Amino acid sequence: MAHTDNKLTGDKCDKSFFKQVRERASKTTVSRWIRFGLVSALFIAWVAWLGSWWVLIFLPLLFDIYITGFIPFTWWKNAKNPVVRTVMSWVDAIVYALILVYFVFSFVGQNYAIPSSSLEKTLLVGDYLWVNKMAYGPRVPMTPVHFPLVQNRMPIIDTKSYLDNPQWKYRRLKGYRDIERGDIVVFNFPQGDTVATRYMESPQTYYDLVKQFGAQSIRNNPDRFGEVIHVPVDRRQNYVKRCVGLPGETIAIQNDTVLIDGKPISQPENVQFNYFYQLRGGGMTDKEWDELGIAPDDRYAMQVDAVSAVANGFYVEPDGRVPAVYVSPLTQSMADKLKARPDLVKIAKASPYPAKMYPEGDDNGWTVADFGPLWIPKKGASIPLNERTWPYYERVIRNYEGHHDAYLKNGTVYVDGKPAEKYTFDMDYYFMMGDNRDNSLDSRFWGFVPEDHIVGTPWRVLVSFDKDRSWLNGHIRWNRIFKKANPDSIK
Repeated sequence: MAHTDNKLTGDKCDKSFFKQVRERASKTTVSRWIRFGLVSALFIAWVAWLGSWWVLIFLPLLFDIYITGFIPFTWWKNAKNPVVRTVMSWVDAIVYALILVYFVFSFVGQNYAIPSSSLEKTLLVGDYLWVNKMAYGPRVPMTPVHFPLVQNRMPIIDTKSYLDNPQWKYRRLKGYRDIERGDIVVFNFPQGDTVATRYMESPQTYYDLVKQFGAQSIRNNPDRFGEVIHVPVDRRQNYVKRCVGLPGETIAIQNDTVLIDGKPISQPENVQFNYFYQLRGGGMTDKEWDELGIAPDDRYAMQVDAVSAVANGFYVEPDGRVPAVYVSPLTQSMADKLKARPDLVKIAKASPYPAKMYPEGDDNGWTVADFGPLWIPKKGASIPLNERTWPYYERVIRNYEGHHDAYLKNGTVYVDGKPAEKYTFDMDYYFMMGDNRDNSLDSRFWGFVPEDHIVGTPWRVLVSFDKDRSWLNGHIRWNRIFKKANPDSIK
């Protein structure tokens, strides 16, 4: 009998609950029903795009928020204390805004500032871009618990802006196109997996610091270098470069010309290379520099003695003084304008500077102007593993594809502790370069960009600020507002 009574009580409760739902729904205004319908349609479309139908379990929560109101989310509106109402109204607005920003930044796009000159003159230092994440398909957050307005460190308090756990596996939603050659791409910096926190904004990576000071010295001096931490893929620093090599292609550079599978590709219209030049009389006025398009940071004046100047064809005054010899990155049109000046003494393309190129530890003789050939890994494709190939793909196998127990010993490559004669890649990879070819730290130095590091492609310049000008003298570059972020491409 007791069991029967409990059942009847449960039935009465169920009927009472559904009666309350019907009563509250009948009292809901038409406008709230319309809002609920629109929000639900967007939510269901997003779940379909996400491909995880279990997320629909949150649909009843939306129904309660807009229609029934059983959960008192807005309890504070009935509070007697006006301070509580005021404070909670602000908290409610801020939380709502942060949730909205989180979803927009994760699945639609986000703003991004150009910090360096590696893509000049295509993108300028001070450009603020809107990055489209839907083009290649948005990456489902791999570090889901993070503050949406910063990348990895909270301002002022200088702490992590994310929680290390949980960590979700890489997954990308369907986009409307693939990465194409010539696209300008925003991605997480591959070598930013390990950082010294006091050098996070420095061009020197943790690996550069290790070569200079040693890993033990860095860890033993936190006051100088900060804490050494591992950074999740989607919280690593954002970089922006142009994609020149696609998965499965072989890239090479010969005398500054990029070859794909042995065939040269066209250069971007705004590609730049370093040039030496000298003007009789010494230099130009600020107005002439600006008209030529050479920023103050790029007006490098070199000290050249008379003997070296004569040997290299530069002008020497009768009193033995050498007018300034400059080196600047120039596009072809900028170089042509210089050549047309009557006071030009000489202009010459600079020779490649000595630098350590990819891969680390392999003395292949490559330079920024002569590089490769190098095959770019493709998902599902295999390579033989031996002493020759290991240096080029070690970082891919160990760091990007997670086979940390992989190494070369006595001429044999071991993957996951077992001898391996070949390796099949799990992801696609890309080769990225800057348009400012002699002043860009790109794939020539640190290798491939894995697909799980891809963020999106810049769509438009939202606003642009010239750091070398005042507010009353051209600080805002009005001609760049809402300009296409990639006006020229390559094929």
